[in-house]
Amino acid sequence: MSRRRALGTSERLAAATTLTSSLEYLSQRKEIRKGGLNDWSVARSAHVDSSPVTRRLLDLVSGERTTTALHIARVAVSAGMLLPGSSRLRGLGSLFLGASTLALYPRHRYGTDGSDQVSTLVQTAMGAARLSRSTPTQDALMWYVALQGNLSYVVAGWAKLLGASWRDGTALGGIMRTRTYGHQPTYALTQKYPRAAKYLTHGVLALECLFPVAYLAGGRLAKPVIGAAAGFHLANGFVMGLGRFVTAFVAMHPTIAYTSAPKSHPFVAGRDDRALKAAALVLASAASVAGAVAVHRRLRVLEGWPRSLRVTTRHGNELQYETSHGSDPDQPVLVFAAGMLSTSEHFGWITNGILDDNRYGFLTYARAGYAGSHYRGRGPYRLAEAVDDLVDLVDAAVPADRDVVLVGHSLGGELARRAAAELGDRVRAVVYLDSSHPGELNRSQQQSASAKPMSASLALMVWSLRFGSGILLSRPGWLEALPEMFRKRVFDQYADARMWVAGHREWKAVEREFRAHEGDLAPLGTHALVVSAQRTVDKDPEHLLMHHEIADAHRATGHAVETVVMEGADHDSLLTDGRYGVEAGRLILDFLARTAEPADTKERKGQAA
Repeated sequence: MSRRRALGTSERLAAATTLTSSLEYLSQRKEIRKGGLNDWSVARSAHVDSSPVTRRLLDLVSGERTTTALHIARVAVSAGMLLPGSSRLRGLGSLFLGASTLALYPRHRYGTDGSDQVSTLVQTAMGAARLSRSTPTQDALMWYVALQGNLSYVVAGWAKLLGASWRDGTALGGIMRTRTYGHQPTYALTQKYPRAAKYLTHGVLALECLFPVAYLAGGRLAKPVIGAAAGFHLANGFVMGLGRFVTAFVAMHPTIAYTSAPKSHPFVAGRDDRALKAAALVLASAASVAGAVAVHRRLRVLEGWPRSLRVTTRHGNELQYETSHGSDPDQPVLVFAAGMLSTSEHFGWITNGILDDNRYGFLTYARAGYAGSHYRGRGPYRLAEAVDDLVDLVDAAVPADRDVVLVGHSLGGELARRAAAELGDRVRAVVYLDSSHPGELNRSQQQSASAKPMSASLALMVWSLRFGSGILLSRPGWLEALPEMFRKRVFDQYADARMWVAGHREWKAVEREFRAHEGDLAPLGTHALVVSAQRTVDKDPEHLLMHHEIADAHRATGHAVETVVMEGADHDSLLTDGRYGVEAGRLILDFLARTAEPADTKERKGQAA
């Protein structure tokens, strides 16, 4: 395919995508009106952090009349782009379509998809190429689209490869039975002919993972690869309803056909391939920088705080921890156990409050594999190993004459509950902060449903970070809500693969053991404070029932038990948001004051010790 033909074909296919898109939006104008799915008075709240200029521009574009006028203009321009011709004015048409898609993207928050993003990419590049009089510039832009096309398939393929359903060949049937993208007749065929469905699933996987083979054998493989990809999109358009994806992704194929032909071919004579070499140089440089950042970040993660200490547990795991003794040796030490994929610094608002109070000691630690702690296990991981580590840490790091209060968030709450049973009289109380319950995957439909894709998502995160993508991560909003002194260290852990490896290991144990859980919780002879996040229990009332069961397990032994629902908090903001974190710390200190042991009881304990 020649440069001229590739340019014209790509811009026409992209214009067909925009034409279809705008006609769809015009036929569903009720969705942009008051009360519709894309009611701007609601959708604009997602842009409260944007600059005033940006918000005013979005408001201007997002008025019902302006939005409608833009779509009518897009229909007219797109239709014109489908006509024959090679005028440079076509470049302006492509740029208008690409720019208008970007402008309308926030307006159609629900309904925009990958096809709009791909068409914008193609239109901006092809528009610039059409306006340029320089053939090297045109070729550079053609290479840009072609490389993006290759990348879109390869990344999608290797991401799918991490999913068990794609590897075992059941993914096609699973997708066809979903409500959003499913197709009942096709699903029935996958069940009737499972072997053929498996071959087809693996064929899609191979096509995406190996898409760049189109450039091998002097470009002779380009036709079958491009043809297979086009057939894949046509099938998706029919059975999954992704009609716009057909023209959007196929719009990148002409540039792949153009760039994959050998330079000796007369159709591509004079093609400038310096963009490929420049892209390879940029990629190599970026990989080097990403690797250096990852190494530097890993060293900071392993180093810990200046006051960090270490202890080796019975399983050979080396735990990194920080401790503060407090001013009153008669008061217990609070030991904090973080949730899965959380850090000890997540308790920052609470521990800062304890330091200000200055009566109680506290200890924070990183479980094996997190932060500077090392996991030495070789066999299958079980949650009992984390419980043993916590017990060993308390025995080694907390003076024998001091009681402990175990404070656990999420999974840390369940680990604290199990550790309390082993530590016995050493535990004054257990504090559960929106704690996990071992029966939640069986009893909560929401939890069970969200658990299914978790393993594949964690595996994808692990491998992405191992390949240096941590440099691309933006700082999440919850991070900025933590005390300032902890933010950098938490982000270092968040962007490092070690935390995700540890979390993935823990998740597999959680899913296996929680789904096998049966029966009631064993009674536990300690005081208990059970704090639930309001948004957690509002979203899934079953969680509140399970939290009450945790409380009842302590209440059965006659100990003091209090339950609190923290208004406005969700599962994570209960710790990360200063408003809720400070309140949680106050609740803990007040509870400990109300359940303080009389002096004669402390004396008897000391004599027994």
